[in-house]
Order: sequence, then C-alpha cells, then structure tokens
Amino acid sequence: MDKLMDEYADKLPKKILEDIQDYVQKKGSINQAKLKKILDNTVVEYEDAKVQPGEAVGIISAESIGEPGTQMTLNTFHFAGVAEMNVTLGLPRIIEILDGRKNLKTPAMEIYLKPPYSKGKDIKAFAIALKETKLSHIALEFSISLLDSEIEIKMDKEKMKNLGLTNSQVINRLSKQLKGFNVKDNKDSILLRSRNKEESLNEIYKAKEKIKDIHISGVKDIGQVLPVKRDDEYVIMTSGSNLSEILQLEGVDAYRTTTNNIFEILDVLGIEAARQAIIDEVFKVIEDQGFNVDIRHIMLVADTMCVYGAIKGITRYGVVSEKSSVLARASFETPVKHIINAALIGEVDHLNSVVENVMLNQPVPIGTGVPDLVTRPIKK
Repeated sequence: MDKLMDEYADKLPKKILEDIQDYVQKKGSINQAKLKKILDNTVVEYEDAKVQPGEAVGIISAESIGEPGTQMTLNTFHFAGVAEMNVTLGLPRIIEILDGRKNLKTPAMEIYLKPPYSKGKDIKAFAIALKETKLSHIALEFSISLLDSEIEIKMDKEKMKNLGLTNSQVINRLSKQLKGFNVKDNKDSILLRSRNKEESLNEIYKAKEKIKDIHISGVKDIGQVLPVKRDDEYVIMTSGSNLSEILQLEGVDAYRTTTNNIFEILDVLGIEAARQAIIDEVFKVIEDQGFNVDIRHIMLVADTMCVYGAIKGITRYGVVSEKSSVLARASFETPVKHIINAALIGEVDHLNSVVENVMLNQPVPIGTGVPDLVTRPIKK
C-alpha cells in the first residue's frame, strides 16, 4: 500500500493521502486495484477543484455568500421553556461574525462532558454548579438603615440550600470583593456596616446597588444552563460564555467544548482556532437556513479576516483599513477622507488590484487581464 501511495505523492497533497490512508486502515484490508481506483478518482476530483490562474475568487466568494444572505431570515431562536436562552440566527448572526463584533447579542456555549456526566449521572447538579450566582439571586430583600449607615440583606435560605451555599461562604465572598464595609452574620440576614460613619445616603444607596452584582458562585457570565441529550450523550447548552474558566473544570471535555464568541477562542486557543471558528459559525448559519455554499468561499473570508494575526471585521475599520491601495479604501466608505490623507503624505497607488483599475477604466488583473501580451509589428 505504501508503495502505491508513494506513486501519487506528486499528484496529491500529503494531507489528502494521509486521509485516504486512515480511511483504508479503518475499513480493514483492501486490494491494490480498488485502492488505485480510489486514488485515481481522488486525483480527478482534486484537479477539478483547483482554481484557474487569474480566477476572481474574491468576487465569486462575495457573490456566493451575499446572494443567499439576501434571502436569510431576520430571526432569533430560543430554547423551549427557557426565555432567557436566545440564540441569534440568520442574517444578524452572519453580520455579527463578519463585522468582527466583540459584544455578541447572545453569547452561548456548548459544553461537552466526560463520563459519568456525559451519560447523565449528576448532570443536573453539574449544570447548576456552572450557572453564575450573584448576590441578588439568593437575596430576598435589601434594606438600608440611615441611622447606622448599614445595609441589611435578607437571604433566601431555600435557594442557598439548592446551591449548597452557607452564610459563611457568602460572607467570605463579600469580604473579599467589598471594600469599606464590615460584614456580619445575622442568621437569616447579612449586615453590611460602613466603616465611614459619615457616609451619605446617596453613597450607601450606590453601594447597595453595586453589591447586588457581586459574584458568589458558579462561572462568571454563565447566565443560564440547559442539559440536552444528543444521540447517546448529554451536552450542556449555556446562555453566556466564559471559555477560559469552563475549560479548566474537571469533567469538561476540553477538546470538543466550544463557544460562539470568536474573540474568546482567539484569546484562549489562538488565531488558527479562531479562523476555524469563523468557518464553522458562518457555515452553520448558512446550513441552518437551508442554503448550499461551498465551504471554500467561507474559508477565503475567514483567511482575509485572520491573515494579520488578529480578527479584523469586513469593515472600514478592519480589513479595508489594511488595504495598500488608496482607491480601494476610498471605494468602500469615506472616500474624501482617504484621498485627502493620501495626498497629504504623497501616497502612491500601484493599481495592483481589481477595484482601482475598474475606477480608472483599465483592464483588471483577472482572467485574460493577468498576462501581458507582447507582439512585434510586421515590417512592410
């Protein structure tokens, strides 16, 4: 088999040959004639998939993604019975990804688990432990005593019991995160007394509103959790995202767990993972809408967004700002600004791309415009 594979080393990329080898090994024994037929068919498919020199791949990709985009729905999907767990779909999600927006409308995660959680054992308790608990979630009432500059927090004992929290744990969290207050246990409530006796009512009120958002337990930014069964395993869907903390938890399958926040993936796993996430997220949206777009068009867009080592959106502040051509930048948005700035510093446009040549009514460097033809006139 290795000898036959070596014969095709100059006809097929190494990765494709490795994939065929893995496939053959999984299938077990296979005769040489059948393997040769597979390799020959692969060569034909590979040659057909190649792009001709001078092909306008950017324009084709833009039209291939843009045309289905005009027919996409403007909807938001939510899980049945969980109103807070919305997931942005359709055109808004495509725009969110391609614009390179850091603040997502509905950040979400899919948390894959290791056994025994993936089989359903203690899955509910594990999911609840992930959900972020703020002080306001386990408090019944916040009241202010003006006389003593004191805030009293009445605790919901039932919720605390379900979350496995005690007063001492809550007090410990408050003491670490709250400055300028003494924290005291009062059985059914917790007392916060200002160390500054002359604290004004306005400052006490601001402090009261601030302490409502103090993190008590769970993973920060994970607002809702929902265990769901997929095939023969359980997966936890979340509203909110915190990839770096989730991947550190025992029981979480770090190889498959993912988030729809591409910038989190960039920070935690790097630019290659972020590029793959862009491809996966865009492809998923297009597929959910029932459209068929060749993945190579999406890969080209992802490459364009990530080629500088950081995620840059398809906007005048992102990818367009990096273009070397003044006229190409001016054709996108704010043309006067670009032309004036270029004139001030004496910038030169070498007219290497499509847009600037179209603007000047010259042959564009695609297709037959790529080669230069030189002829000698016939002397008479």
